[in-house]
Amino acid sequence: MPNEGIIKKTTGEMVSQNAKPKTLNDYIKSMEGEISKALPSVITPERFTRMTLTAVRTTPGLAQCEPMSFLAAMMSAAQLGLEPNTPLGQAYILPYRNNKAGISEVQFQIGYKGLIDLAYRSGEVELVQAQCVYENDTFECEYGIEPKLKHIPADRDRGELVKVYAMFRTKSGGYGFEVMSVDDIKKHAQKYSKSFNSSYSPWKTSFEEMAKKTVLKRVLKYAPLKSDFVRAITQDSMVKHEISDDMYTVSGENTEFIDTATADINEETGEVL
Repeated sequence: MPNEGIIKKTTGEMVSQNAKPKTLNDYIKSMEGEISKALPSVITPERFTRMTLTAVRTTPGLAQCEPMSFLAAMMSAAQLGLEPNTPLGQAYILPYRNNKAGISEVQFQIGYKGLIDLAYRSGEVELVQAQCVYENDTFECEYGIEPKLKHIPADRDRGELVKVYAMFRTKSGGYGFEVMSVDDIKKHAQKYSKSFNSSYSPWKTSFEEMAKKTVLKRVLKYAPLKSDFVRAITQDSMVKHEISDDMYTVSGENTEFIDTATADINEETGEVL
């Protein structure tokens, strides 16, 4: 169950200081103790706090979002040990306009580089990759009893994007790969993303990054990864309004779409600037 003490403490402070409403920066600093409990040893609480404070300063729209959804996204990133809104591209805490509720909320989103990091942490794989194939590249793919995957990027003028693939190799020598054409990826996005056709959809602004993430998710279903990885990827694209010592136990809504009209995003990489 969610940690009621944390929730009451946070909401109570918000109500008791009506004369001077708390800012997201105030909430972040007040949550340093809970952040330190959630973080793995590879990230210090001070560094994570600095990253989230920077995210509020550099990502337009976050400061106007509902505070509890921000804290929930922040705690989800902390629990997974993923750096939010940094050039590493591991994870993002981004503003999302909930038109039905008439408010702005914060969505936690795992980047494709975050998926790779989580896969490595499982300890079962030694290589995980996602790559784009362009029309002038040398590319061979065969399935069957003797599967084959070969990709040699063209030295210049690689042409248009035609396919995206992802692969893994385990420490015991096992491997798997998945290849999807651009058409197949678009069909998948149209089926599972409610706002694929929106001009603000990340499928429009960061297609290659979203494509890599899609194919990675598909191939990693067949990798011998631990249950912790499976639980981690269920947190992707979630908006939550409660916080807990264990964010896995907090229910949320999968929004599938970030309103990038309120976020400053690099259209080539999908990274928050």
